[in-house]
Amino acid sequence: MSSTADERSDSSAFERLHAGIQRWIYRQGWPGLREAQERAAPYILDGERDVIVAAATAAGKTEAAFLPICSRLIDLDGIGIKALYVGPLKALINDQFERLTDICHDLNIPVHRWHGDVSSSKKRKIIEKPDGILLITPESLEAMFVIHGHRVAALFAPLAHVVIDELHAFIGSDRGRHLQSLLHRLESSLRRRVPRVGLSATLGDMGMAAEHLRPGAGEQAELIEVAGDGGELSLQIRGYRDIAGAEERDETDDEDEDEIESLTDGLTGRADRDITRHIYRVLRGGTHLIFANKRTTVETTADDLRRMCEYDKLPIGFLPHHGSLSRQLREDVEERLKDRSVPLSVVCTSTLEMGIDIGDVESIAQIGAPFSVASMRQRLGRSGRRGGPATLRQYLRGREITDKTPLLDTLHIELVQSIAMTELLVRDKWCEPPAKTSLQLSTLLHQTLSVIAQWGGVTAADAFEVLCNGGPFRSVERDLFVRLLRQMKERELIEQDADGALLLGRRGEHIVNHYSFFAVFDTPQEFQLTHNGKQLGTMGFDQSLVVGVSVIFSGRRWKVLSVDTDKKVVAVTPTRGGRPPKFLGGSPGRVHDIVRQRMTEVYLDGAIPLYLSATAADMLTEARAKYLQLGIDDDVFVADGAQTVIFLCRGDAIMNTLMAMMLTRGIECSLEGAALVVDTGTDDARGHVQAIAETDFAARDLAMKVANRTAGKYTRELGDDLLTEDYASWAFDIEGARRATERP
Repeated sequence: MSSTADERSDSSAFERLHAGIQRWIYRQGWPGLREAQERAAPYILDGERDVIVAAATAAGKTEAAFLPICSRLIDLDGIGIKALYVGPLKALINDQFERLTDICHDLNIPVHRWHGDVSSSKKRKIIEKPDGILLITPESLEAMFVIHGHRVAALFAPLAHVVIDELHAFIGSDRGRHLQSLLHRLESSLRRRVPRVGLSATLGDMGMAAEHLRPGAGEQAELIEVAGDGGELSLQIRGYRDIAGAEERDETDDEDEDEIESLTDGLTGRADRDITRHIYRVLRGGTHLIFANKRTTVETTADDLRRMCEYDKLPIGFLPHHGSLSRQLREDVEERLKDRSVPLSVVCTSTLEMGIDIGDVESIAQIGAPFSVASMRQRLGRSGRRGGPATLRQYLRGREITDKTPLLDTLHIELVQSIAMTELLVRDKWCEPPAKTSLQLSTLLHQTLSVIAQWGGVTAADAFEVLCNGGPFRSVERDLFVRLLRQMKERELIEQDADGALLLGRRGEHIVNHYSFFAVFDTPQEFQLTHNGKQLGTMGFDQSLVVGVSVIFSGRRWKVLSVDTDKKVVAVTPTRGGRPPKFLGGSPGRVHDIVRQRMTEVYLDGAIPLYLSATAADMLTEARAKYLQLGIDDDVFVADGAQTVIFLCRGDAIMNTLMAMMLTRGIECSLEGAALVVDTGTDDARGHVQAIAETDFAARDLAMKVANRTAGKYTRELGDDLLTEDYASWAFDIEGARRATERP
């Protein structure tokens, strides 16, 4: 017997797998099961407990779930779907469909996929002859409930396992609560519990993840966390400056790049241009993923890289990938990444962050600070899978410091944020825990309509039982649910017959019968900014939108005068404060409090991390010197002309809460990343913060001042009272804000 066979024979998990699965493993040439597979198999084979497998990308999580699942399905009797896989992306489902089809090829286990791009004829065949493994998105599972509601129990009669891939992508979101509801409703239809398997590469808190996997029973799940293999990590943070006045050459310039330089004049500033030039020079001819936080950055960077290729008469080696592109364009890019005959690097948003198998890439690049440590970890896992180092290059913008540089720009906040995140990832092995959950009344309203559509009508008591009392909306008490039903009736979403059954109302039928109903998420809100009736453009608002708040748009600072949430119009007027800071480290997600606290440590530390480029090291030295010069370590109130910068450097939830508290007291201010900027002197600012510390604020009172509370797809149907209660349940961290005021 070979040494490989010996290793397999020593595996107790391998011996418990079905002979057909063992033969498949032999054909792969595996020396044995990987750690995640070895540890997960016994629990999944027993078919009793929920299991979470958290391991690095390419650690074999899919096989950890499906090798034992398929071993059970081979001999499982019954007509219907026997295993359900839920993935967040259609592209991921397509990829996993190919992998599972290979595993199941000789096992007589059919594998099906069901999402928006699958033909109606193939879906009809699944309904007519359900069997094997079904791969589906939450939205398509919702469609199955609405369209085939009375057949759900029969379709899934022998269901033995549910697998949720990329579990972290669902936690804390409307979509995650939607999936919880669908799975609970599925078990209610089957009148039995079905064990669940959650798979993820990034989970900051295993206990909270387990509670999300099965609300109310998280402590009963088996948690399997596999540490990284300690492979080599190659890391660099590169700093680039916009130069004040005349253009100057820097250390990255080469004499033969003058022509390339002329091709990048369209970029916004010297730093952007030099970042693109370095990406072109270093990554050209290889296979890399280049992440950017905004779609506009993706498009402009990819376009300039394309023009450089054309100038050098080289094949186009850089393409964009983001959610606004057509499905065909995205899939073409994904297929080209898998086909290594021609090198290709892709400039992308988070669309290529999750587990679509595009093969190993040589390195990861990140333009701007990543929006979370978890995202940084997820992206880094894309490289270094085949023996080489996992490689990450971060590109950070700053500016040359002069006596005219805005105060916050002198602190190079984005650079310091990237360093803090890198330290948390590499040294502390930390990433963000799941976000705070809310009432999510928008999703509850959606699921109430869905339950009515599934059964043709339900009693209020039954709806409450399946959705709230025993379901994922357990934080919604009976009285609140009754208020929601009354609001839905007032909005003609539902009606009640003589026997008391809830039925779809006139508007409810229209909403449910539209294809868009199946998704609970909505596109980000864009507001039209106007000044004296003149349109300035559109802007998305991540922070709370309150009358009196200052916003930055088109290179100027504006104060919000009024907000029309129905027409999505915000009236603004220019406000004082000079030219707004340009580099505030903004991100598409909320920055965690631990990240901001680590940023403070970075400012006060004296060591220069070895992974900084020369320019980045200089920028860090400048930032630290300015931090000490301003005395922020002793006093967070810093005078900036007629304004005061309160550099608390706390998480976005706390900073948003403090801003709302200020505005509630009639104090004009703006939130600029790690700092609050107040339109008053330092003494007055101290007084305001002291007053806040001594005032008892209620989250509901703060929420009433916020105009853009419609954070869910159906929040517009809730009415002002329910909308305020829903927003207050998640948006603020009053206790954290109170603790933050203790430092000043």
